[in-house]
Amino acid sequence: MATPLSTIVDVYFTDSKRTRLSITTTTPRRFFIHCTTSNSIPEAPPAPASDNNKSKSKNKNKKNTSLSDQLAPLANKTLSSTTRDQPYAFSKPKSTWVNPTKAKRNVLSPQRQKRDFYSHSPQLRDLKLFVQKLNECDKSSEAEFLTSLEEIPRPLTRENALLILNTLKPWQKTLLFLNWVKTQNLLPMETIFYNVTMKSLRFGKQFALIEDLARQMIDTGVELDNITYSTIISCAKKCNLFDKAVHWFERMYKTGLMPDEVTYSAILDVYARLGKVEEVISLYERGRASGWQPDPIAFSVLGKMFGEAGDYDGIRYVFQEMESVGVQPNLVVYNTLLEAMGKAGKPGFARSLFEEMLESGIAPNEKTLTAVIKIYGKARWSRDALELWRRMKENGWPMDFILDMKQSEHCKPDSWSYTAMLNIYGSQGDVDKAMKLFEEMCKLGVELNVMGFTCMIQCLGRAMEFDGLVRVYDISVERGIKPDDRLCGCLLSVVSLSQGSKDEGKVLGCLQRANPKLVAFIRLVEDEKTSFETVKEEFKGIMSNAAVEVRRPFCNCLIDICRNKDLLGRAHELLYLGTLYGFYPALHNKTDEEWCLDVRSLSVGAALTALEEWMWTLTKIVKREEKLPELFLAQTGTGAHKFAQGLNISFASHLRKLAAPFKQSEEKVGCFIATREDLVSWVLSKSTAASAT
Repeated sequence: MATPLSTIVDVYFTDSKRTRLSITTTTPRRFFIHCTTSNSIPEAPPAPASDNNKSKSKNKNKKNTSLSDQLAPLANKTLSSTTRDQPYAFSKPKSTWVNPTKAKRNVLSPQRQKRDFYSHSPQLRDLKLFVQKLNECDKSSEAEFLTSLEEIPRPLTRENALLILNTLKPWQKTLLFLNWVKTQNLLPMETIFYNVTMKSLRFGKQFALIEDLARQMIDTGVELDNITYSTIISCAKKCNLFDKAVHWFERMYKTGLMPDEVTYSAILDVYARLGKVEEVISLYERGRASGWQPDPIAFSVLGKMFGEAGDYDGIRYVFQEMESVGVQPNLVVYNTLLEAMGKAGKPGFARSLFEEMLESGIAPNEKTLTAVIKIYGKARWSRDALELWRRMKENGWPMDFILDMKQSEHCKPDSWSYTAMLNIYGSQGDVDKAMKLFEEMCKLGVELNVMGFTCMIQCLGRAMEFDGLVRVYDISVERGIKPDDRLCGCLLSVVSLSQGSKDEGKVLGCLQRANPKLVAFIRLVEDEKTSFETVKEEFKGIMSNAAVEVRRPFCNCLIDICRNKDLLGRAHELLYLGTLYGFYPALHNKTDEEWCLDVRSLSVGAALTALEEWMWTLTKIVKREEKLPELFLAQTGTGAHKFAQGLNISFASHLRKLAAPFKQSEEKVGCFIATREDLVSWVLSKSTAASAT
């Protein structure tokens, strides 16, 4: 009998292309096994000296044997002869982690439970025809259906019953057939019969009947499996019976049955709709700890939940989890996250997410575009809304998504959707379409918000449609809209446009109703007898009560009004006050090499006033012979801002009027340049001309 190998075995292995194994005996109780690799065909290991002649006779036959064949003699001698069943070698192991100090089981089943098989054999043609006949029966006639069942062409076996159950439509007939099978007492009622019936009832949203079947199963001792609970919970969710879904999920968990990934995603959505944020996070993290791989639907649920709560940190958490799991968002997830960003008040991040979606190759649908437009409209990003509108035309995306939403059963246009379109039409100056949409909103009873109101006032004011402006204002106020500071700023800019026309009083009348103090201040600055101290005190009071984001626009418009009335001195006083109170922090920029006047955030009138002020200041510095930089710049930008349209042209014209030595830069649009020598020469020439006169 061979001695079992029970002492030291030394194994050496070096990596290459082919494996070569040799076994050497050094002592009766010590073996050396050496594995090397080479490109040559492996040879048989050398035999012991006592068997040398015998090995030589067999060496030629073993030349091409496999490694497993060569090891077979060793395995037969060293391995136990007792055979053991090792199913783990052929199937995926079910991992279970148990903490010896605190036992904790998994929270979900790692695999979707498999459904039992039933026959779809093409040989059962007569049975399929029988089912077709049953489907053609009147669903309201129970007697006719039961009579037809007596004509079943084959014996009522388990497979035949399942085929009929799975094929019957609608749910009323499925339930009747199940009850009929029970009365026949030919088959044991298994779980799968109830599962198939519940699936049909779920399609018809018959949760009460599904719950009755579940209680019958409990009373009769029929096991409720994973599919049973999944069907009950998903139907409760479909019927908006969220408390029922939670009840059955908790019962499932107490019985020790673990939910699969489908059930888990469904219950996450249920808890999210109930607003149970902590429970959702707890369930999600427990599932992840048990090896659950969330799908895009689960992340869509989380994103929607955090979006409803306006929780930006929660939305970031969803992004981080998606990245860690390696899930690529689909269109549904992107739409959900975009809506969440809008509700969280993060238009910048929403824009970045939209661009990321396009870069990934996913084309937006009308829901995507509606979400983005609503975000831009709410943030009053008219420039971004116009850019999106242009891209919609170029790429053939759904253009009239308002119409698409009207025709949709699930996505009706709301107040923000209409506001977004009003913003687009208003920014384009398309008065006819804007008015048509406004009238449609009034006719349909769509709630008009102050943003849509402002868009209409701005559109009609630019088009000088003052009668239409007054009409829109009256309708909006009658419908309960309270003008805010932004709307007052819009009316103030229209006042500056309407000066000198017969309709100026109409616009002032609207502003009087919206903000009487602004109109009183306009009257105050128009009076040349009003002292600067009085203007300063009233100006401070108005700006203190105004929202921060409208203070600079208010000041811009008031300066425009003064310049239009040829009150240049008052315009300079208002610019001084605006600078004093910090409304123009970036107006002047100085370095050792250049001084810059940046009027990109100013209206046309305010920019011309700032230019005049700057040139007077530079003239004084030159006359005092103080140190000057080599270069002087004046930046107007492209004039795309709504308060600064045409600024570049007006600024250049005013420079010519002043005969200032600034020239348009050839490299940069909206930038005017002058050298120190040119500026000094200009000041000296003006002084010479003044002394000569």
